[in-house]
Amino acid sequence: MSVFFGIVCGFLAWFVLRCVVGGLFTVDQNERAVKTRFGRAERLPGVTTLNDPIAEHLNSEERERYCFPQVHVILPGGPYFKWPWEKVHRVNIATQTINMAHDPEKPAANSNGQWLEAVTKDQLNTGLTGQIRYRISDRNLYAYVFGVKRPIVHVMGYFVSILRERIANFEVPKAEPSPEMRVGDHIVSNATIGVSINDLRKNLRILNEHMDRECQSSSARYGILLDASLITGIDPPPEVESALAAINTAYNQVSSDISLAQAGADQKIVQSRRAVEIETLKAHAEVEPLRALARQLTDLKASGAGALETYVRNVKLRLYSQSRRVILEGRHE
Repeated sequence: MSVFFGIVCGFLAWFVLRCVVGGLFTVDQNERAVKTRFGRAERLPGVTTLNDPIAEHLNSEERERYCFPQVHVILPGGPYFKWPWEKVHRVNIATQTINMAHDPEKPAANSNGQWLEAVTKDQLNTGLTGQIRYRISDRNLYAYVFGVKRPIVHVMGYFVSILRERIANFEVPKAEPSPEMRVGDHIVSNATIGVSINDLRKNLRILNEHMDRECQSSSARYGILLDASLITGIDPPPEVESALAAINTAYNQVSSDISLAQAGADQKIVQSRRAVEIETLKAHAEVEPLRALARQLTDLKASGAGALETYVRNVKLRLYSQSRRVILEGRHE
């Protein structure tokens, strides 16, 4: 009897330690947790990621592929309790940074994660350096914990494919066209043929903003939210570095000459406009007295018969009084 009683007490002690004390757990401040029962997560009935605003960046085909159930998320705090047949999956949601050239599956790739290769639209092989900031989305923990085996691998591959496609088709945003200039018998335009690497270097902000927009669906796809992409460097291959420097020098010289020619042409145009304005004002000053005289003569003619003849006679008398000699045409009888 005492042996049986000892077995029962031992079993009760094991049960209390294993199921009661061992079933208590807590969740840290920067963590979220999902609890599964016999391998199945606790789901919210009738709710999927398509009901969440994170799915607004998915197209119709992606909405069918990435329809994940919403799960019950355990927030920071505790202690919480779980049974032995339940399992807790903790996820760190703090923002993390990773080198964009890092390959989680092959660390030796991309020159040991130093720079990422990409081909420009003019067939130049260039190297990209930068970082990616990301964090796990607590609004789609099912996709991160259960939907994809290695979510960060999928996200990195997704990001790199979009980046390489953008590099291969990148074009400088077209500005408002400026007028052409005529120099002698030639027409010179201030548009010059650009070099793709130069265009990329000058528009890193536009490139980063494009990557941020294109990766907005990663949260609904893989449960990882890309906060920002920070592309910091674009370097050409060493064999074309000197040629690129020569092209840049020639490009700067041409741009300088065109700017000087444009400034000289603008100055001449301003001077010509000013001269036209001055001559126009002079013509108006000469014409205005004649117009006033015409209006005065019209009023005299309308005032009565003989008024105009009287005005002409008075004008002639005034001219005669101011003249020293008058020559009149003689009459032949």
